[in-house]
Amino acid sequence: MELRHLRYFIAVAEELHFGRAAEQLGISQPPLSQQIQALEEELGVRLFERTNRRVALSEVGRLFLPEARQVLAQLEQAVAVARRAQCGELGELKVGFTSSAPFTSTIPRAIRAFRQACPEVHLDLRELSSRGVAEAVHEGRLQVGVLRPLAPLPEELVALELFAEPLVVVLPVGHPLAGGADGVPLAALGEEPFVFFPRSFGTGLYDQLLELARAAGFVPRIVQEASEAMTLIGLVATGLGVTVLPASFSRMRIDGVVCRTLLDPGATTAVWLVRRRNEDSPLVRRFAELLEREAREAQALREATKG
Repeated sequence: MELRHLRYFIAVAEELHFGRAAEQLGISQPPLSQQIQALEEELGVRLFERTNRRVALSEVGRLFLPEARQVLAQLEQAVAVARRAQCGELGELKVGFTSSAPFTSTIPRAIRAFRQACPEVHLDLRELSSRGVAEAVHEGRLQVGVLRPLAPLPEELVALELFAEPLVVVLPVGHPLAGGADGVPLAALGEEPFVFFPRSFGTGLYDQLLELARAAGFVPRIVQEASEAMTLIGLVATGLGVTVLPASFSRMRIDGVVCRTLLDPGATTAVWLVRRRNEDSPLVRRFAELLEREAREAQALREATKG
């Protein structure tokens, strides 16, 4: 039995006239009659009662009609699901992100836009370090990741820079450099104790801090390590030391600390979107397109504001 046999049967059952059914189907009447006869022979039943004057459904035909309609409806549903999945509107998307991602305006807006555009996609969001995100994407446990620059990046991964932002130094509110609105050169912090991420945590910022400090003529004295940025900010508030973080954290209004932009060349950090080179998921493509769009719009807004 072929699906066209069901379509032919349904057309005749609805019209109760072979000529009109044939016209509706876009075929001639003799082949339609032959196909219905072939269907009846295959099923071993009579679906229609035929006379020279009328065509009527048999009792078997009346029972068979809703089942045939259900089969075709299910097929149409399957086709629709396949097409929506191909367009990135259905399924599950596993996304990894660093702890600082939610503090940037671009990432939350992109996730919100994705949820609105694809409400039937289940987003599995997992917070990891930058190295943890890269490893999970590389191993296939995540499909896409949002992280800070990381070197070396596995060859199987491709990275797209979404945007860059300045680095800021976080100071206790009573610190001599905390006053005023100007930026701070890192060299001015050469004698300060630092609180910072452990190198093993893989934030991507540890090596950058060392490079910036080396260029400023000192080696940072790290007196306390913590794996969470908010913990570092809390430690700064207690007066234990100073720290360096992406400027997106300065949006947080936390008592006891002040953020000042670092003036050193290269004192910026970026946010990358990473995925596997052979990743061809429509969901990943849709998510990446939304992130790129939000990043472009945010950049355009910043430039317009400066102008």
